[in-house]
Amino acid sequence: MPGFVLLTTSSPLLGAALAVAAPAPLVAAEAERGPRIVPVVPIVWSLAAAQEAQPVEAGPPAPQGEAPPPEGEIVVEGQVGPPKNDPAEAVNEESYRAVQAVDAAVIEPVANAYRDGLPEPIRDGLGNVVRNLGEPSVALNFLLQGKVGKAFETLGRMAINTTIGVGGLFDVAEKRVGLPYRRNGFADTMGYYGVGPGPYLYLPVSGATTVRDLAGRTLDQLLLPIAVGEPFNKPAYAATYFVVNGLDQRLEFDEELGAIAASEDPYRLRRETYLAQRRAEIAALKGEPVSERDRMLLEELEERKAETRAALAADPAPTAEGDAATPVEPPANPEALLITHPR
Repeated sequence: MPGFVLLTTSSPLLGAALAVAAPAPLVAAEAERGPRIVPVVPIVWSLAAAQEAQPVEAGPPAPQGEAPPPEGEIVVEGQVGPPKNDPAEAVNEESYRAVQAVDAAVIEPVANAYRDGLPEPIRDGLGNVVRNLGEPSVALNFLLQGKVGKAFETLGRMAINTTIGVGGLFDVAEKRVGLPYRRNGFADTMGYYGVGPGPYLYLPVSGATTVRDLAGRTLDQLLLPIAVGEPFNKPAYAATYFVVNGLDQRLEFDEELGAIAASEDPYRLRRETYLAQRRAEIAALKGEPVSERDRMLLEELEERKAETRAALAADPAPTAEGDAATPVEPPANPEALLITHPR
């Protein structure tokens, strides 16, 4: 069986080998014809090149997921659009700005006049009456949350302040008996049982709230008019309750509102601190710890309030003439001053 041998050599050596191997008559015939150029194609073959050309065994296919970021590069992740807890952020922010403008022009001056115009005992008495009217809702929600002891304590507060405290004008229960006022409502009960807050809202009347808190606050205010009736279902009662409660709330949170207004992004800080406060209150009802993020937000708010207090303490109040009560430095040469009096 004929075989095939592949040799590799240089072109000159290959030509000489062919000349020697050719028969003599063929050589003579070729000599008579004259010189002829025979193309010789050299074959160059390398074992190393052949090894490199061999296919490499393919391993398992690379995962089709997202490739890891190259080393040495900074990857910035962000969120496009409003946050999930504030889908109407643009509308809420505009409402916040409008409310702050109205507050600076109307509500704050009225609240200050209410604080400065009424004697403190009368002002505190009106606030105690408003809180005493909210005690039935507080007691009912403690009962719904299974906190029977606190529910009866709240009912005891209401009974003492309504009778001995002259309709709630005096908080005898806290000062004499040691029963403190506790906040609670239907929104807290819903949160206690796992109802989420829903979208954040900033409304012209309610201010910072959520869908859950707005619904709970409405139920709190409707409890007495529906369960008791007159006189709590009269418009005069509703208007008086709204005005007194609103002014008391404005004075109570005046320092906090000032600290938020002085921040770089007041709307964001108002939203985040309100939501953190509500989560902390519901966590306290459940006996759960406050999250680290909420704790940091509340600490930031307290620090800003302390800075606001320090700034107000460092800036003296204006004098009766309206000028700042800043000390006047004496002149360098008092005798050089010529003071004349009209005759």
